[in-house]
Amino acid sequence: MSGPPRKPTAWRRMEGNRGKKAWNHAEPVPPKGVPDCPEHLSEEAQAEWHRLVETLVSMGVITVVDRAVLAAYCQAYGRWVEAEERLKETPPLIKTPSGYVQQSPWLGIANRQMELMGRYMAEIGLTPASRSRIVALRSEPEVEPLTIRIIYQDTDGTLTDRQGNPIDEAEARTLALPGIPDKL
Repeated sequence: MSGPPRKPTAWRRMEGNRGKKAWNHAEPVPPKGVPDCPEHLSEEAQAEWHRLVETLVSMGVITVVDRAVLAAYCQAYGRWVEAEERLKETPPLIKTPSGYVQQSPWLGIANRQMELMGRYMAEIGLTPASRSRIVALRSEPEVEPLTIRIIYQDTDGTLTDRQGNPIDEAEARTLALPGIPDKL
């Protein structure tokens, strides 16, 4: 697929769907929770996982189904750290047995892992620019239940509720019933 990556539906709704393209009204909502750290990650990658996972979950960016993208970022980070450590021990350019000068394999590995990290960082909002483009999952606001109370007024002006309980003047004012005069 060419062109810019697809925007999340929530993002398009927030913007007002400028392109007027239909969106998926049945888009799945992932379950909330903290994903487990995969055991196959290197020690450095696991440290990065534990440094980030709680923060990303609290931001609403990562859920249990996003384990793989976070693991991929952390593994790329771990390999990048390893390559950078090896580069401290060897020069960035080496001479081959035939006399040619070439780039150290560790420099290529470090550069490739930084590219991968950049892609994953944009996906999960680890850079300031990418955070401005991500729509995080928000918890539903708590809504108080709506209580409907039907009030009847007899011909003599007496107010009662549906069960026949009388409504006094003070209660009628707190209900702000339209058409009720200030003085009953």
